Amino acid sequence: MTDPQTVAENRPSMLARLMAGIASHAPHVTAGPIDDAPTPDEPGHPEYHRRQRAEFALGRWTTAVPYRYQDATATHAEILAWADRAADDYRSAGFLVLTGPIGTGKTHQAYGALRRIAEAGPKRFEMIATTAPDMYGRLRPGGSEHGTEHELKRLCRIPLLLLDDLGTEKLSEWTEEATTRLVNERYNECLPLIITTNFPVRAATGAPSTDLVTRLGDRLASRLAQTSTVVQLDGPDLRRGLRSVS
Repeated sequence: MTDPQTVAENRPSMLARLMAGIASHAPHVTAGPIDDAPTPDEPGHPEYHRRQRAEFALGRWTTAVPYRYQDATATHAEILAWADRAADDYRSAGFLVLTGPIGTGKTHQAYGALRRIAEAGPKRFEMIATTAPDMYGRLRPGGSEHGTEHELKRLCRIPLLLLDDLGTEKLSEWTEEATTRLVNERYNECLPLIITTNFPVRAATGAPSTDLVTRLGDRLASRLAQTSTVVQLDGPDLRRGLRSVS
């Protein structure tokens, strides 16, 4: 007696019988390749996973950004170019220094740059945004429950850091040391840093105003000059314009 399993194994499959029937009725027709590659809306396609990363990154961006800047969008060509480099490989972006008078949109552009990075869907997106006075407040003894060294290491190692209003803090030997350690560590590890400041990076010869070199010292200024994209933002005080309209 024939084994039923053997009979089943030798019996042509339904697909084989179907293909044989097609071949007998249309001998000149050959089967083409089957396109079973995922579409951009399906898992497995690079664009699908980029969108997933972008959604996750934008969620992190929204959580970290103050309400006033939730609609922040970068528009300056150099800032957009810097953000695109950071999205592609954040270790190759260098520093971004936005300088200009009060109310010219430096903070808005800075948060917009971080948003553009998030929208690109980078493989890793972690950011901290803080003002210089707030940062120094947390770094002082007792300013954080985790301790000064822990806070400084966190700021040194985060992939993306925005330090807003640098230069508004009261200068001291301690703030100079903290700034030096932060900038130097990020410089050595090729980690991007966005700085906004009201001070020019280097004041014109004979100008009475203080510049960032005077505030930070020659050593830090050298670091910034070597690795920074410096963008000067000019124009009227946008905040004053908003107040006059309201």
